[in-house]
Amino acid sequence: MRFEIEAVCVSDQKNIQKHAVENILLIKDYGIEKDSHAGPGIRQVSFLAGEEIDIVRSEGLSLEHGAFGENIVTRGIDLTITEVGGRLIIGETELEITQKGKECHTPCIIQELAGRCIMPEKSVFARVIKGGIVYAGSSGHYSIR
Repeated sequence: MRFEIEAVCVSDQKNIQKHAVENILLIKDYGIEKDSHAGPGIRQVSFLAGEEIDIVRSEGLSLEHGAFGENIVTRGIDLTITEVGGRLIIGETELEITQKGKECHTPCIIQELAGRCIMPEKSVFARVIKGGIVYAGSSGHYSIR
């Protein structure tokens, strides 16, 4: 299943909206260089489909990429049908899906700022298996291991 990278986003603080950048550096077993969620663990990188963001925007909310705290915005893949253990290959990088959705703090700051949060139901989290640079506009594919 092929997809495109619509945006890549980072933040140097936790619990705030991220901002879009031109590219990110994924580091094996660590996450994204200069991102507040980088470090060992299973939630090194977060993904959210641009189509899901479009639905929230259609409800009248004005949202920039990173509004939900997502690191990578995809286009052309339904992340809700991916599986834990599946692989997301983007250029030279490889990530393993480790978690689908997340538990949000009630109410989380993202929910307050964006109006509602779709991360609990629509996001996936991954750990970096093979590092490298990911650019907005890159293409990737999903495979089941």
